[in-house]
Amino acid sequence: MNIGILGGTNLATNLGNKFIGRGMDVVFGVREGFSTRKVEWKILKMQNHYVLNYADAISASDVVIICCENEFLPVVCDYLKQYGSPDKLYIDSTNGVHDESLECNTTYIREKTGYQRIFKAFNNLGLDYPKSDPLELIKETYFCGDNTNDKQLLKKLIELIGFKAIDAGMIKNACLLEAVYHLSKEISMAKSGDCHFRLMSV
Repeated sequence: MNIGILGGTNLATNLGNKFIGRGMDVVFGVREGFSTRKVEWKILKMQNHYVLNYADAISASDVVIICCENEFLPVVCDYLKQYGSPDKLYIDSTNGVHDESLECNTTYIREKTGYQRIFKAFNNLGLDYPKSDPLELIKETYFCGDNTNDKQLLKKLIELIGFKAIDAGMIKNACLLEAVYHLSKEISMAKSGDCHFRLMSV
């Protein structure tokens, strides 16, 4: 199974390194003009891990994880529609702008691409992860989607890299997962420090 991770973000390199560390084949897709001079990208290239453009990364992957900044999401969706296929599994790890008038990013991606195998996961980490969690206290991530078999595959991928996978139901709940992220950011701003939620069973 080949994993493609789209976006030049901290989350992209961190997830990629976790999957590489577990023996998975990973390629990274970045936008045209993206500078790979940052240390983490230099290390990936030195280790002969592929840093490709969006089109080549999507074409080479069975599972595509979307970790790009919001400003590049429309371009990424165009590439997904052109170079992706309904047979691939897509994981949206982004968060839309905190605005009640806007739909969540997962809904946007589904509408722009027309693909149904789209899931939400890892968005609670944020694009700046692990900088938002320097003590590595986040041990879980929520995921949602509509296909039972794909959810089992996604659960295994999440657990493979050391997170507890918490099933948040159907894909319609993607907007709720983004709301949880935005709430954690609002609390973090009020407390002047990073705050995260943890699920407890009682």
